[in-house]
Amino acid sequence: MAGGWAQDGAVNEQIEASIADELARLKARRGPVGESLTHCAECDEPIAQARRAALPGVKLCIDCQNERDGRPKARGGINRRGSKDSQMK
Repeated sequence: MAGGWAQDGAVNEQIEASIADELARLKARRGPVGESLTHCAECDEPIAQARRAALPGVKLCIDCQNERDGRPKARGGINRRGSKDSQMK
């Protein structure tokens, strides 16, 4: 299906690229992996054994993790690949 000046398959490429971007973002958020630290990476306070057992790969104490979770995360929110404005040049 042709769409104006777009090449055949351009819409599918945009969809696949958007899906790949979202999957990469989700993989980055997957969580800690590896060996847990005994002390927090930010404040150097001891991390409780129960927390290390519950979350393998944990790097932060509960207080530092709660502070980090409360920070706003920057995210574009606009799919420029599929925007008509980005295609009209």
